[in-house]
Amino acid sequence: MDYLPFTRPTLDETTIELVISTLRSGWLATGPKVAQFETALANYLGGQRIIRSFTSATGALQIALETIQVNPDQEVITPAMSFAATANVIVRVGARPVFVDVNLHSRNLEPETVEKTITPNTRAILPVHFAGLPVNLDAIYQLAKQHDLRIIEDAAHAIGSCYKGKPVGSFGDLISFSFHPNKNMTTIEGGALSLTSSIEANKIDVLRFHGITRDNNGEMDVLLAGGKYNLSDVAASVGLGQLPRLDSFNFNRRKLAHYYLGRLQGLEHILLPEQGDEGHSWHMFAPLINFSQFKTTRQGFISAMHEKGIGIGVHYPALHLFSAYKQLGYARGDFPNAEKIGDETVTLPLFPQMTETDVDRVITALCKTLKIKEPT
Repeated sequence: MDYLPFTRPTLDETTIELVISTLRSGWLATGPKVAQFETALANYLGGQRIIRSFTSATGALQIALETIQVNPDQEVITPAMSFAATANVIVRVGARPVFVDVNLHSRNLEPETVEKTITPNTRAILPVHFAGLPVNLDAIYQLAKQHDLRIIEDAAHAIGSCYKGKPVGSFGDLISFSFHPNKNMTTIEGGALSLTSSIEANKIDVLRFHGITRDNNGEMDVLLAGGKYNLSDVAASVGLGQLPRLDSFNFNRRKLAHYYLGRLQGLEHILLPEQGDEGHSWHMFAPLINFSQFKTTRQGFISAMHEKGIGIGVHYPALHLFSAYKQLGYARGDFPNAEKIGDETVTLPLFPQMTETDVDRVITALCKTLKIKEPT
């Protein structure tokens, strides 16, 4: 039986032909395909946003922080449950990440907790739409308005997600997407920012390509020590093949996630993720398993599932328990929900090519590994 990974990109022949055509064109770096991809993504989000693409969502987040001028003496509030990049970029611009705990079911930060953490040094809030489930954006933006804060949404998991019927990234301040191969659509590696300010978009153009500007005669100047985050035309060609299929990808993800939820409902010592509504894009399906109750460990579970041909991920350890953040004074006990998630989370296979039969296979393997009766 074929090995079933926890995720797999969906690449069709149309996308492959787009890449081949770009390779044959001779224009491989940033060029017409990048411009076409940025326009297509802007149109997908309703046509009212400015899109800037990047080599990664990490680069997009860092440039967003630089664009809003987060200073070294300032703080950025962000959840203690996310991928390391979310916090790393805050440190890289010299600011301090101020972690908040998350809801155990949604894995998202909660506005009430954020409000208690705001200080005179707070410059921005950086919420994460965990696994594609949108954060309570109304409340977060209301807090930002009250305290004169900027919002940078980490929507790495949420391309194609909707909040109250509107696509994530079609409204709001600065929104960052990821197109890594394990995301709901890919450009191989890549990311994007969605924004509305043309002034900030021009600043991003300088920051993402060496700080370079050119006058009307083509004479170059370097205004600042910028980085290099420009997407290639080859990567953009993959995105142009993926974007038209994104909604169908997410439809399949929702169908499979709901099937998982129905099959696993009621099993003791397994906490299922929040279902959300049809706006959830289900980037991943990650239940919590109380391994001690099953007299095993997470690594033992992962190894046993691997032997049965099932790949399992871990998304994620709690951020504040990494060495880089312990050095800032954080410790176990600070954020109990993030720690429980970090200790017990496993990511089960979920990607558009899967079938309900594949989900059944995962559940059968899971129940055999945990030595429990398979639900009917």
